[in-house]
Amino acid sequence: MADSIPLNPVRKNSRRTPYFNSARLSRYSLEDEPSNLDEMPLMMSEEGFENDESDYQTLPRARVNHRQRGLGWFLLGGWKVLCGSCCDCLAHICRRKKELKARTVWLGCPEKCEEKYPKNSIKNQKYNIFTFVPGVLYQQFKFFLNLYFLVVACSQFVPSLKIGYLYTYWAPLGFVLAVTMVREAVDEVRRYQRDKEMNSQLYSKLTVRGKVQVKSSDIQVGDLIIVDKNQRIPADMIFLRTSEKNGACFIRTDQLDGETDWKLKVAVGCTQRLPAVGDLFSITAYVYAQKPQLDIHSFEGNFTREDTDPQIHESLSIENTLWASTVVASGTVIGVVIYTGKETRSVLNTSYAKNKVGLLDLELNRLTKALFLAQVVLSIVMVAVQGFVGPWFRNLFRFVVLFSYIIPISLRVNLDMGKSAYGWMIMKDENIPGTVVRTSTIPEELGRLVYLLTDKTGTLTQNEMVFKRLHLGTVSYGTDTMDEIQSHIIQSYAQVTSQPSNGSTGGATPSRKTQTSGPKVRKSVNSRIHEAVKAIALCHNVTPVYESHVNGETESAEADQDYSDDNRTYQASSPDEVELVRWTQSVGLTLVNRDLNSLQLKTPSGQILSFHILQIFPFTSESKRMGIIVREESTGDITFYMKGADVAMASIVQYNDWLEEECGNMAREGLRTLVVAKKCLSEEQYQDFENRYNQAKLSIHDRGLKVAAVVESLEREMELLCLTGVEDQLQADVRPTLELLRNAGIKIWMLTGDKLETATCIAKSSHLVSRSQDIHVFRPVSNRGEAHLELNAFRRKHDCALVISGDSLEVCLRYYEHEFVELACQCPAVVCCRCSPTQKAQIVTLLQQHTANRTCAIGDGGNDVSMIQAADCGIGIEGKEGKQASLAADFSITQFKHIGRLLMVHGRNSYKRSAALGQFVMHRGMIISTMQAVFSSVFYFASVPLYQGFLMVGYATIYTMFPVFSLVLDQDVKPEMALLYPELYKDLTKGRSLSFKTFLIWVLISVYQGGILMYGALVLFESEFVHVVAISFTALILTELLMVALTIRTWHWLMVVAEFFSLGCYLASLAFLNEYFDLSFITTWPFLWKVSAITLVSCLPLYIIKYLKRKFSPPSYSKLSS
Repeated sequence: MADSIPLNPVRKNSRRTPYFNSARLSRYSLEDEPSNLDEMPLMMSEEGFENDESDYQTLPRARVNHRQRGLGWFLLGGWKVLCGSCCDCLAHICRRKKELKARTVWLGCPEKCEEKYPKNSIKNQKYNIFTFVPGVLYQQFKFFLNLYFLVVACSQFVPSLKIGYLYTYWAPLGFVLAVTMVREAVDEVRRYQRDKEMNSQLYSKLTVRGKVQVKSSDIQVGDLIIVDKNQRIPADMIFLRTSEKNGACFIRTDQLDGETDWKLKVAVGCTQRLPAVGDLFSITAYVYAQKPQLDIHSFEGNFTREDTDPQIHESLSIENTLWASTVVASGTVIGVVIYTGKETRSVLNTSYAKNKVGLLDLELNRLTKALFLAQVVLSIVMVAVQGFVGPWFRNLFRFVVLFSYIIPISLRVNLDMGKSAYGWMIMKDENIPGTVVRTSTIPEELGRLVYLLTDKTGTLTQNEMVFKRLHLGTVSYGTDTMDEIQSHIIQSYAQVTSQPSNGSTGGATPSRKTQTSGPKVRKSVNSRIHEAVKAIALCHNVTPVYESHVNGETESAEADQDYSDDNRTYQASSPDEVELVRWTQSVGLTLVNRDLNSLQLKTPSGQILSFHILQIFPFTSESKRMGIIVREESTGDITFYMKGADVAMASIVQYNDWLEEECGNMAREGLRTLVVAKKCLSEEQYQDFENRYNQAKLSIHDRGLKVAAVVESLEREMELLCLTGVEDQLQADVRPTLELLRNAGIKIWMLTGDKLETATCIAKSSHLVSRSQDIHVFRPVSNRGEAHLELNAFRRKHDCALVISGDSLEVCLRYYEHEFVELACQCPAVVCCRCSPTQKAQIVTLLQQHTANRTCAIGDGGNDVSMIQAADCGIGIEGKEGKQASLAADFSITQFKHIGRLLMVHGRNSYKRSAALGQFVMHRGMIISTMQAVFSSVFYFASVPLYQGFLMVGYATIYTMFPVFSLVLDQDVKPEMALLYPELYKDLTKGRSLSFKTFLIWVLISVYQGGILMYGALVLFESEFVHVVAISFTALILTELLMVALTIRTWHWLMVVAEFFSLGCYLASLAFLNEYFDLSFITTWPFLWKVSAITLVSCLPLYIIKYLKRKFSPPSYSKLSS
């Protein structure tokens, strides 16, 4: 069914060129407030919109900000934009895309191809052997922080600028680069191995000499490939032959469109009729295929056989195609390859992974720029106070290097190690087993999310249908009363078989006689149930499949197969239909066989009822119904059965007073409803219909409309049989999880490829849309005028959820992108149905561009990969639809409910800890730089280092590293509390844990403590300068350890160990530091009291301030924990 629904490929943004009428700009200014849609000039008629193109210009487009690009812009990041655009331009020239064209493909003759087509290999790697080192270095040094360290380290090769030992600068930088390269290399090797595994899969290729084994990557356009059951289709193919007798097979498309139901594909009639497989080489035939495109739901082509007279022409549509990445579910298929590699539908719909950078990293990058500015200003002040004497430029650079500790290189190391620690904690959390962190660079993003974009099928739902309700108007049956239906069915068929008349009448005759005798006669409940169940058992597109194991091979058998219930599985393109047929089996009427022209039902007594299928009218999203005309073989009676959505069926069935009300009741329960009706046809009526129908099918112009008109002539005054309710089982704890996320201030958008009715139903049942909220269903729009009117209608609605289809969305984004996103972002929930994979990714990108908030995408199928990769944070669920999404995601979970703990607990902790860690490491650098500044200013502004060699390396590593890094174990709120009060999460999205305000507080603390430590040491020392170094350095180490203790909110035993271990290391190392310290002085009382006094003055005021703040202005989380 889904195959027949057109999904237009998304146009690139470049197509949306704003055009303005300069003469009218004064009237509708771009930045004008009245550019609200209500005040836009509206066309009075649709024709006006379609004909007068020039009048479009009076409608203001999305606001355009024209920035003034001057020197300030260039210095504040413009240089990066220019460099980036130059690189993009070069890359575009280097890999200029070849134009995609339509093609003629000769069967089994790849050498006859007119052009060279891409290789059929999968490649997901970011780098190759030549680009790996430059690529990784570029990714590292595009950050200001790392580039700054590189420049400072390189400056130490210049003798006049050398301040200390080379290893003090190069060792940390080398360590950071080595860790990054190893991590990237491991990821790259894993990607390579995954690709190699896929590319090395073997397939059977048909040649003139018979079958040969060929690797997936060696398959070419024109090859005839044999694909067995449960094997992945390696390239886009046209379906030529199958081992199934009916010339059709099922394929699983879950990795392509996310739908787990099987799709029926039909082989080309001309090749299916050939006596043997080898005859494919004895005919001269070719396929004409349209150029490769994004749309997975449509295809146009022709099959031509030339060696017959006249030539045989067959038109090819989507039902004759086998797309790559789908899996054969029944029989063995043979196809001719038409698209390979980069031109396949699955690859065209996949976006390539980008290097994701966390918001925290960007904020820290901004802060380091501010610190660098402060460093340069401080250096200029030092040189200025000297009076710019001598080689002042060299002195300026020496001061810049001296104060380089303001921006500590250990910041990068600590943060990267912290991220790895958070990843390890997430994977070890017993409450979310099976969670995998695949991108270790962005765990803090989990704590900053504002938009969650989720898939439906397999993510919110299990995609398992359960029959819940049968309503006959006067009586309703639920799950607990299904046994009554079963006894009615057994009874009705027992009556029929006990009659001496024709044994296989199927019990339809008595009820039909009742109907014909007069419409006023009420039928018994027994006959109404019987008719309803029979209609459900006949009106569908379900095929029973039997497995037989012959010589170890599984084949689908038909006539020779035993019809045992254990050996039967049902397949259809909709899981709803399968569940309805399973339900009729459970109450006694079993579908045992079906081919293209007939189907058989088995009664409770074991009788077989045969029906001849005369016509099938498949389900489409436009008609919202499907019908079937069958002739019962035993009686010759012709019946037209139809089932569909209540909106479509209400006008077709005879007048009744209960249908609308009961449909509403079932929808409120979250059930998917179907109305079932029937109409008895006489032979003459059917013949008349068939003639008109066949005539309409042969017409060239408006074929679809003419066919629909003929079918509609039958769809009048149909007898309403029953209303069914089927439930799509939700994943465990979906409702509480969605409520938790909503309370946390996260806006949830559901993006699905499913039908509008189904999506709306699940949005209600999962409580994505609360019961009190209205739902605004965006009418289908196809042009600018309709979009404009519909957006105006939507604007007037308040606090209602939006449901929109992919086609309408594309039209809105083409003309009113800014206005649409602005309105949609105000909705409590948004549901986008019939979305293609590329549209899902486009919606994510739109939200990022228009709101500047962090987005998270969660899905479980191959069709969600683009969306997951486009989002700031991608989460994949390992589900029934395979592992494609979880492998492409940044985080992989096993159930949707785990997302609550992942965000509320781990997201919160990761962000809070990294913010504290980053600022503390900066404080550690700023305090020593303040001491250096005080020291230089006291000693006549000399550019001489205060601490040299090992003291500086030891300070950043062994003396303070462990206590500072132990901040990754800190937590402000217990996990249970974070889950109980999700409102705490809202504070995180405001980014208050790391802002210019908190940063300035740390700067003031650093300046105060650095000043106290240095001045205290200078005031208290008596004889030798070496005592200043000893006193100030020891007080500095103690101050840092005490400051870590002050910052910690929840103590962990490892934190205590780290504090005492670091103190022990420092005291132990004093014995070996006679180069810097006077050992005889350190062991005296004056040294101890001076150090204690300075440390007390530097730390005690901060402890008092913290106590007072907690007492009089406690943060929200501390109120809860108390």
